[in-house]
Amino acid sequence: MDRAQKADLVADLNRTFAEVNVVVVTRNLGMTVAQSTVLRNKMRDAGASYKVSKNKLAKIALDGTNYLSLGDMLTGPVGLATSVDPVAAAKVAVEFAKTNDKFEIVGGAMGATVLDVEGVKALATMPSLDELRAKLVGLLVAPATKLATITQAPAAQIARVLSAYAEKEAA
Repeated sequence: MDRAQKADLVADLNRTFAEVNVVVVTRNLGMTVAQSTVLRNKMRDAGASYKVSKNKLAKIALDGTNYLSLGDMLTGPVGLATSVDPVAAAKVAVEFAKTNDKFEIVGGAMGATVLDVEGVKALATMPSLDELRAKLVGLLVAPATKLATITQAPAAQIARVLSAYAEKEAA
C-alpha cells in the first residue's frame, strides 16, 4: 500500500468516524473469509458497516473526532463496526459473537463516551431507532383510533335498534 492509498484510507476512516454515532471495536482471531462476509452482510442489512484496517492508520484517523479514546483498544487484529443508528452495530456484533467463538467484542464508544464489553452488550439490548419510532407512532395513533371507535359505536347501535324495529314490524 503506497502513501496515497494510506492517505485515502485515513481520510475515509476519519469521514466515517465523523458521521457515525457508535463504533464497536472487535477482535477477529482466525475468522475465515466466509465468516467475515456473513458478518459484513448482516451489518449491511442492519444499516451498519464492518471494516478491518491497520491499527496505526485507524489511530491516525481518530484524530479530530469524538472517538479519540478508542486508540487504546486498537491492538492486535481488530475490526471496527460502525453505524449511524446507535444500536445497530452493537446488536449485530453481539449476536454474531454468540455464534462465533473466533469473534469477540473489545469495547466501543458512543461519541466521547467509552463503552466496555458490558456497555456494548447493554447497548445491544436497547430497541433500535426504527423500533422507537414505531412505538412513538403507535402511541400517537392510538388515541385517534380509540376516538374513531367511540364515535362509530353510537351510530352502529342506532342502526341495530332501527334494524330490530324494522324486522319486528315486518314479522
